[in-house]
Amino acid sequence: MTRTAWQALTGNPVRFLASSWPWRSLAYLLSGVLVGAATTATLIALLVGGIAFAPAVVGLVLLFAILLSGLVVGRFERWRMLLVDLDRAPDPHRAPDRPGLRGWLATRLRERQTWQELGYVAVSVLGLWLLDLGVLVVSFLLPGLCVASLFLDPSLPWYGAVFEVAATPVLVVVAAYPVTVWAGARAALTRAILSPRDSELGARLGEVSRSRARLVDAYEVERRRIERDLHDGAQQRLVALTVQLGLARLDLPADSPAARQVGDAHEQAKLALAELRELIRGVHPQVLTDRGLPAAAAEVASRSSVPVDVDIALDGRLPASVEAAAYFVVTESLTNVARHSGADRAWVRGRVVGDRLLLEIRDDGVGGADPAAGSGLAGLADRAAAANGTLAVSSPAGGPTVVRVELSCLVE
Repeated sequence: MTRTAWQALTGNPVRFLASSWPWRSLAYLLSGVLVGAATTATLIALLVGGIAFAPAVVGLVLLFAILLSGLVVGRFERWRMLLVDLDRAPDPHRAPDRPGLRGWLATRLRERQTWQELGYVAVSVLGLWLLDLGVLVVSFLLPGLCVASLFLDPSLPWYGAVFEVAATPVLVVVAAYPVTVWAGARAALTRAILSPRDSELGARLGEVSRSRARLVDAYEVERRRIERDLHDGAQQRLVALTVQLGLARLDLPADSPAARQVGDAHEQAKLALAELRELIRGVHPQVLTDRGLPAAAAEVASRSSVPVDVDIALDGRLPASVEAAAYFVVTESLTNVARHSGADRAWVRGRVVGDRLLLEIRDDGVGGADPAAGSGLAGLADRAAAANGTLAVSSPAGGPTVVRVELSCLVE
């Protein structure tokens, strides 16, 4: 699908001339002339009026007038660009840091985009709209002269009139090309100044990052809800069932068939309870919520088949999403150590430096860990990235393997 006037120019000429793009380009240039002339007249009127009636405050008046003219013209130009570019130009201005007029002014005056819009207004006032007018005049000068001579030149012979009648539509068709070319160039210049592609891409990437953070937060909330339901519901019922089966087992003769069946059921209930507790720890351990990352990492280390030294020193509690991501990294890393490394010992170290949590999981195993080999490292990297962090792995053949993770402690 054709999205811009320049794309339409590169297509089939008949299809281009029969489309709305020449008319859209003409409307774009005509409106540019009107906007430029109105802006120029407004600024001149403010300048003359300020000097004539309020010389003492003319500087302040002009400052606000120029600032507002840039913001107003920039917003209108981004909307008007839809005539020749169907990809909407987003507003690159960010929300004010503080409410109220002072907060709005402080934010706008610090933004580079505000000054770019003022520069655009200056260029427009100094001659950009005059270029639009010049292109229109040059493009339609000959067909306009032909039409005018038909009505204003009584001495024009009949064959001259026939020639001008035949030449007028041809000249109008030819005029469609320079008008569309300049409209496309004008729109490209406007987009580069008022809504650059890199800022649009940056805004989209920022929104993607924020969306990903919101999804991670929602996922963590859901994990906690599941953990709470399992802990307060299913686990308590299994505990009660285990107790009841144990009491029933004591009331039955030891060598009776019923006692053996109740005993088997009792053992199965205890196994199910143990598995449920492991599942709850995997979903979201209660110790992480109650006591934080150091205690949760120490509990994971105590269950590891490989001896683990834990040294995580924090000044206080971290954001819940950061703690959850760090716990996941420690848990999965120690699982990889137990399954794949052949290590005799592992170490977990954590510190907060600035606004980032630095985690290091090291083992003395055989090394050779490869994120592309399906060892779980790719999942760790994805989890770190979702928490606005990074993961690096050093695992030469023969070891040691070191997993370093940096997680941002700043939550948007």
